[in-house]
Amino acid sequence: MTKLADMAKLIRSKNAGPFSLTIDIMFADQTNYAKVKHSGVIHPAFISKLYRTDINHLKIEFFDAGHAIKISFPRPTVSGSFKDADVFGGQQYGPLVDLEF
Repeated sequence: MTKLADMAKLIRSKNAGPFSLTIDIMFADQTNYAKVKHSGVIHPAFISKLYRTDINHLKIEFFDAGHAIKISFPRPTVSGSFKDADVFGGQQYGPLVDLEF
């Protein structure tokens, strides 16, 4: 099995405004992209559990032409608020890098 970090060209997370986060997973080739896409792992039920977010507010988009996956969901706390530990949302991709395919 291969870790997502070794399959993807780039895995990043960032704010999508003060109330939302987005995670981008980009691949250099169709082979690795298709393997991840068709594995069923990047699925709303799994992602909502992993990130402890409501499945009804989660959006996953697969961009076949660009070999990319975009995951968006509400931030657990508003960016920059007292309880926020990651103002720019740049560290939220962490739980995905060790997924194995």
